[in-house]
Amino acid sequence: MIPVQGKPFLEHQINLLEHYGITDIVICVGYLGEKIKEYFGDGRKFGVNIKYSEERERLLGTASAIKNAEDLLEDVFFITYGDAYLILDYPSTMDYFLKLDKLGLMVVYKNFDRYDRSNVVVEGNFVRVYSKKERVPGMVYIDFGVSLLRKKSLNLIPKGKVIDLEEFYQKLIRRKELLAFETPQRFHEIGSQSGLEEFKKLILSGQICTFT
Repeated sequence: MIPVQGKPFLEHQINLLEHYGITDIVICVGYLGEKIKEYFGDGRKFGVNIKYSEERERLLGTASAIKNAEDLLEDVFFITYGDAYLILDYPSTMDYFLKLDKLGLMVVYKNFDRYDRSNVVVEGNFVRVYSKKERVPGMVYIDFGVSLLRKKSLNLIPKGKVIDLEEFYQKLIRRKELLAFETPQRFHEIGSQSGLEEFKKLILSGQICTFT
């Protein structure tokens, strides 16, 4: 809900997704999630359909939060982070994923540690290594912030446990079920003050979607 040029950052994200034809959205909310629900409601005034998955008793890891939303998800769905603005050809990414018929796909960007620490090794069509701690040869890519999953992949996430996406993705990697899809477009995030200032410049440059 951080305001950026007169709108909550999440509104900019929703405008972007709507532009690419993604109109069924599930938002995982935790602390102060009611503020998001009050502002966005069911999404109709933004041209989308929004449902909410709430973390009621405790904060869940990122993968466990998706597991918690399982009943609201379609058989194939995108995942994106709440603090990132990610310009991507979403339809082409989906087409690629469906064609190769694996459980998951991670969009990657050849980063060379430029915008953040690189954390992915790609081999052929697959993610071979994904780690935010370990440094290995060939780690020039970074997790762009968009992934695709088949709903049945959530069977790998145990109920009642706190599991983050890194641990979950490593399970897919071991099974050779996590595809890599390279994008030439860099990511934008507001998780830091410098990232927030960069995003404001992106808005002023006219390179973002403003449809609502």
